[in-house]
Amino acid sequence: MNESEASQNVSLDPEDWEEFRTLGHQILDDMVEYLKDVRERPTWQSPSAASRDFLQTPLPKKGSSLTEVYRDVKEHILPYPTGNIHPRFWGWVMGTGTHVGVLADLIGSTMNCHVSGYDQGATLVERQVIHWLGEMLDFPKGTSGLLVSGGTVANLLGITAARNSLAGTDIRKEGLGSGTGDPLVIYGSEATHGWAERCCDLLGLGSDGFRKVPVDDHDRIEVGELARMIQIDRNRGMRPICIVGTAGTVSTGATDDLIALADLAQAEGLWFHVDGAFGALAKLSPRYRYLVNGLERADSVAFDLHKWGYMQFETGAVLIRDGKAHEKAFSFAPSYLENFSGGIAVKPTEFASKGIQLSRSFRALRVWMNLSVYGVEKLGQAIEQNIDDSFYLASRVEAEPDLELLAPVVMNVVCFRFVQDGFSDRELDELNSELLVRLQESGVAVPSNARIDGRFAIRVANTNHRTIRSDFDLLISSTLELGRRLAGWSSDVLA
Repeated sequence: MNESEASQNVSLDPEDWEEFRTLGHQILDDMVEYLKDVRERPTWQSPSAASRDFLQTPLPKKGSSLTEVYRDVKEHILPYPTGNIHPRFWGWVMGTGTHVGVLADLIGSTMNCHVSGYDQGATLVERQVIHWLGEMLDFPKGTSGLLVSGGTVANLLGITAARNSLAGTDIRKEGLGSGTGDPLVIYGSEATHGWAERCCDLLGLGSDGFRKVPVDDHDRIEVGELARMIQIDRNRGMRPICIVGTAGTVSTGATDDLIALADLAQAEGLWFHVDGAFGALAKLSPRYRYLVNGLERADSVAFDLHKWGYMQFETGAVLIRDGKAHEKAFSFAPSYLENFSGGIAVKPTEFASKGIQLSRSFRALRVWMNLSVYGVEKLGQAIEQNIDDSFYLASRVEAEPDLELLAPVVMNVVCFRFVQDGFSDRELDELNSELLVRLQESGVAVPSNARIDGRFAIRVANTNHRTIRSDFDLLISSTLELGRRLAGWSSDVLA
């Protein structure tokens, strides 16, 4: 292109590449400091009034310089993250990300690959990643799989494969109303994550299509009751298709007896799906892998690498044992994506034919780079550390008369509350709810909450590779201080 053409051409590339390079170096330096000094900042803080106002500005008609825009990011966005990269963030189940992921995302965004398939490096990376994930979870060679946004979509894909395989008719061609007309049902415990009902809704099974099975005192599915419910439903003219086991329940981190569920599914001719959103990766720990024994017998498993794999969002995965059943559930071949034996369009829908998305990002690179840098042994050590530290926190709770452990600690989730003599459960619920909010707003730590037998619990889910035990000591001391103030032990109680 000559100078005359360049002056008339509209381009979104930098006018000055060296200026862009300088700013890029500055941003990378700033992000390194942002991670390095994360412990010095509050765990979380609410966006300021000024930043809220700024982020309601009108649509820009004329652009600003990248330097000016980055200045606004530093002032109004960067100080107000969710907080899950902080060592004292234990809310919900959110991973911390890694410095390796930062660079992987920079590389992946620069390449900006469309990973529906095609003959390209990104395709080879995702193939290898799926093979590695299957090996990590002891699935057989040749297992199919896909990287997705997160656990809900991963579970949806697994249940879709189950529905299409066992519905007794060609659902993709004829729809749900065809065939025998028997209502399709799946089974999971009362402690199953909310994705199950959403999936039944989206897949046309309706909310009644998810049969909730009671749990025992440890939050695990009652296998005997499950078997009874299956027989009752068959006698009522329903068509059971799938049993869902959970590896790591939301509230307590409990894991169902996956071996017993696999045996029952095999005996009943049902698909066995495991929601292993975070618990599945306990497989990487030599000392704690027994907690998820039986997971390797599942027909499908969903899990999040952005939880206990410590990777950046969005990095979920599904593995499906029967590759033909997987592809049969999702394959498509539009004429504009014809497969060629040469050129770039070799298997252009290889991954798109295993899920919902056609447009797919290069999220596989962050998985490949993290696994390549750390190896599964070090990731397993981090998981073991999280579990050991959770037992430590539980011991600290049990040692304090003003704290009560509300559920057994079996993995990496600790549920407790502040207690006082003379307070009813309702009053303790109100006190602990307020305590949780003030703890978060103080910037000291961010746990979340759960309900254990109807009681409000402060819930710590430890999937944080940056946490050290002194962080839990600070959580205990801060909880006691705030709880005693709220209970009226101090004259500076806030109204």
